[in-house]
Order: sequence, then structure tokens, then C-alpha cells
Amino acid sequence: MPTGSAKLVDWSTEQRRTIAGVTYLVPPEELDSVVGDGPRYRVDQLRDWLYRTPVLTADEMTNLPLGFRTTIADTLWPFDVEVEQTADRGSTIKWLFRTPSGASIEAVLMGYEKRTTLCISSQAGCAMACTFCATGQFGFERHLDAGEIVAQVAYANAHLRKAPMPRSPDHVTNVVFMGMGEPLANYPHVRESIRRMIETMGMSARSLTVSTVGAVPGMRKLAEEPWNVNLAVSLHAADDDLRSKLVPLNKRYPLRDVVDAADNYFRTTGRRVSIEWTLMAGTNDSPDQARKLAAIARELHAHVNLIAMNVTPLSDERPPEPARTRAFLSQLRDAGVNATVRDTRGREIDAACGQLRVRDAADVPDYPKITEAGGILTLDEAGVGDD
Repeated sequence: MPTGSAKLVDWSTEQRRTIAGVTYLVPPEELDSVVGDGPRYRVDQLRDWLYRTPVLTADEMTNLPLGFRTTIADTLWPFDVEVEQTADRGSTIKWLFRTPSGASIEAVLMGYEKRTTLCISSQAGCAMACTFCATGQFGFERHLDAGEIVAQVAYANAHLRKAPMPRSPDHVTNVVFMGMGEPLANYPHVRESIRRMIETMGMSARSLTVSTVGAVPGMRKLAEEPWNVNLAVSLHAADDDLRSKLVPLNKRYPLRDVVDAADNYFRTTGRRVSIEWTLMAGTNDSPDQARKLAAIARELHAHVNLIAMNVTPLSDERPPEPARTRAFLSQLRDAGVNATVRDTRGREIDAACGQLRVRDAADVPDYPKITEAGGILTLDEAGVGDD
């Protein structure tokens, strides 16, 4: 199973000019290999177009020579836009990108009064096999390169330059790694994409959130990085028995290990973690689960985000009735926990991660998961093994 690295292979200059999306697949410090011979300021100009003021087409890079713009015109992005859908009166946009290799990538842009948030993918598919997740239902295809990850942000910014969202900032203010894939299973490329967002795009570490279902080794590594990004832990169950059924990775890294790693992140970085909890009727919406969740949240000083489940074709789970959601929320708050119900966007356009790709069971390819019987992905192949 391909894992890749944060650095590209040593392609020749001519090869780099003809590979789709090479401008993003090459680290920003190596763009001279794309520009070729010429003054140094051309490299700086190209870097600014890619990361600071991105545009949808190369012909908009007006201070670069026409010949060079023509050369990269068809290879600017590492993906094509296969589907673009808009909802919520223009304040939600979902893209399904397709790479030259055929891998699909989903991203969702959400506009609010004071922020414009982009939810991005870190993998094509996911090996974690969470029972209620659309992405997990079709398994793991491959890791995304750092350039494919950061290009999602650049594309959203380029789109906003052309068509700003109503009543929202005209650029991406926040990025959440909550799309397709387990970010910490693709650690080298996620790390490199974070570095580029902060050091080259100029985003604040506090505007970036990395979500994990409990990849403990990655959580501990992330705590040691120079950028104190936000960490969100997708818990979904407050005891090992239930969590192992919903999140198979829990069998390797049980709840106590996950909580300890989250506590370590808080103590090391000073950044409080948040807990993500997808509510499923009759599964994890009971008073007992709320009580146990409240105890964990108090221990971590964590905020709890309750998420209404998005129905997916290969899961029998369903969201609870609104009254049950309100009761669960009230129990958390009565126990002294800061908790909210997350705003749900784009239901009419399948805006939850993986839903554009898997609209019915017939669309689900046979990719491996960590829970498959026979031919099972090892944890190292899935990217979540111990160092």
C-alpha cells in the first residue's frame, strides 16, 4: 500500500513541467525547478500566485511570461473538478475533485458571518472503517500528497477571488482536516501541508484543526510540532465495548490511551482539545453515554461538538429525534461541560465527507480496510502503527 513521503522523487525539470499539478506537488522552496532558467524573482512571483493570491487559471498570472503561463496552463492543479454543488443560499459549496490517477478528493467550503471554513481531505478513502462513516465504507485507496492537500485550500481561495460568498470573508479563514481520511495516518504529508499553510500561505496555526479517531502515535507526534494547531478527537463512544464496535481502531488504541494522548496534547501545547460525537439513535445517545462522556470532557477541559449523523447507504445507523438530541445536550451541560450541536450544512448536496462518492451501495469499490477478514490491512499499512 503506497505511503509516499513529504518530498517528491527527483524528477527532471522537463518532467516536472509536464506532470499535472506539479506546481503544488513540488515544495514551494523547489519551484525554481519548475520555472527553470530565469531571474529569481520569477520563482517568488509564481510562489505568490500559488499560495498567497491563487487564481483558477494560469493565464491570470499576469506578471509571468506568456510562454510559461501556456506551459503550465493544463498542469496547474493536481486534480480536475468533477462535481461542484452549492447549497444554503450560496454559503456552502462542495467539490468532488478527481486526480489523474482516478482518486477522488472531496472538500466543502462553508461561509459564516465572521469566518469562511474549508473542510479538506487527507486521503482518498479511509482505512479506519468506522461503521457510520461514508468514507470508511469504501475503504482506503491511497494517501494524498502534501501538494494535493494544500491545493484544496488554494483552489477554494482562487474560487473565492472570483465568486466571494455572501456575507462571509472573501478568503479561507479556517481549515479543518475533517474530510475524507484519517489525517494522522498520513502524517508526513499532513505535516508538510500544515507547514505550507502556515509558513507559505500565512495562515495562523490556531485557524487549523486536525481531527483524529484516535491515532495515538500521531497525536503524540503532533504535540511536539512547532505549530500548535487545534486537535479534535472523534470519540463517538465513551466506553471501550461500544467504541470498538463503532471505531475499530479502538481495539489497538483503547479509550484510555486516546484520552491520555489528548491530555498530553493539551498539557504540551496549551491548546484545549475538542471532542467530536456523532449522535446515533439507540447507539450512543443514552443517558449513560452522556454521563461517561461528561466525565471524559471534564477531565480534558474539552469542548464537545455533537453532530447529527448523516445517513449513509451501508449503515443502519440513524440520527436521533431532535428531542433526544436536546436531552443529551442538556445532560452534558448540566454536568458542567461546554457542549454545542454543530451546525449541519449542505444536506441536500451530500456535503458530509464521502457522500458524493458513495451515493448508493453499487458505487462502493472494494478497497481494503483494517477490519477486513483476510487480506486485512496492517496498522502500519494503514499509517497508524507505532513508531
